[in-house]
Amino acid sequence: MNSMQLLFDIFSQTLQTLWAHKLRSFLTMFGIAWGVGSLLLLVGLGEGFRSGQRRQMATMGQDIIMLWSGRVPAQEGSGTGQRQYYLTYRDYQDIIREAKHVRNAAPMINRGDIRAVSDITNANGQVNGTTPSLGTIRYIPIGEGRWLNDGDMAEKRNVAVIGDEMSRNLYPGTNALGASLLLNGVRFQIVGIVSSIGVNENNSTNNRVYIPFSTMHQYFPLTNVGDTPDALSNINYQPDTPDNHDLAKAEVHKIIGRNHQFDPNNPEAIEEWDTIQSSRMVGKIFDAMNAFLGSVGLITLALGAIGIINIMLVSVTERTREIGLRKALGATNRSILTQFFLEGILLTVLSGGIGMAGAAGLMAMLGLLPSPPGFDTPKLVPSSAALAIGSLALAGLVAGLYPARKAAMLQPVEALRKE
Repeated sequence: MNSMQLLFDIFSQTLQTLWAHKLRSFLTMFGIAWGVGSLLLLVGLGEGFRSGQRRQMATMGQDIIMLWSGRVPAQEGSGTGQRQYYLTYRDYQDIIREAKHVRNAAPMINRGDIRAVSDITNANGQVNGTTPSLGTIRYIPIGEGRWLNDGDMAEKRNVAVIGDEMSRNLYPGTNALGASLLLNGVRFQIVGIVSSIGVNENNSTNNRVYIPFSTMHQYFPLTNVGDTPDALSNINYQPDTPDNHDLAKAEVHKIIGRNHQFDPNNPEAIEEWDTIQSSRMVGKIFDAMNAFLGSVGLITLALGAIGIINIMLVSVTERTREIGLRKALGATNRSILTQFFLEGILLTVLSGGIGMAGAAGLMAMLGLLPSPPGFDTPKLVPSSAALAIGSLALAGLVAGLYPARKAAMLQPVEALRKE
């Protein structure tokens, strides 16, 4: 009971001392609170950006590599310019047949010059001719109806799957499923509607029309492709596993190089986007950014801790006579040590708690605002919170122990003699 009473007395004395030097205590606490708050906020913002980018990539699909038609650079001394080549349906078939590390592939013909007319109004959007396999490669969630199937391809059916925004534009106030749609005067039946994709519907997929590749090739083949009758806009494909993306690319390059007579090892001849490589690179950038932001926060926190140590040392110097008097009246080294240690710990913990609460409150307020594309609301990251608490504990120990030990070691006679 006595020890509890002693601890309570020391705690109340500590609060009185802090209150007696209000401005000094506030400025010291502000330094720590700012350090903790900025550490959590900076890392939280970095993580919000990372998760937003990851989510945006997921709205495209998983592990996709996109291949476009390209130009073969001129050989030295040949006197000819760059040679344009166009991907073909044969390229797609060869990739499916020969590339061992390719799990899935889909050919695409994309045209933005086709007029879409419903019974109510008309609109312009992108018309994509593709195979059913695109549904497993790209993220195309069907809200109503169905996706394209093998029967649509084999029989060259005039069926269409349309995006959510296209559905609302062409069929305002009515259900588009089963309705007829004219594409450049050719009648199609809508068999599926894609659910809205992206934040605030901010995604071009919502304004697309998908039709079977065979039908697209018959009615709307690509224009301005020279004498390439089965030209494609691009080929989307997936490696068998994300780690084999380089092997899959090498196989595809070899096939394209052979079919279009160029060296497949020439990177300038290949137009390609590897989303696996991009997402890994973005991940590394965010890791570096988090490390940088975390270190900035930690430095701010360290400066706050140095401020507390400094203030506690000043406090020991100011209260030399008080310490001497208390020791002369029988106060033990331990009670003096405990009081100053508690002051340092209390300052640190209280400031840290205020900093954490401030950062959490600010993040909650940001959560009420609409998020810009590719950016999620920053959230308290458990690892950075643990780092902040660990750093605080260390800062509190140093800020409490060193000045406390200095106070406890003072000799009563020397302390009382000191003016």
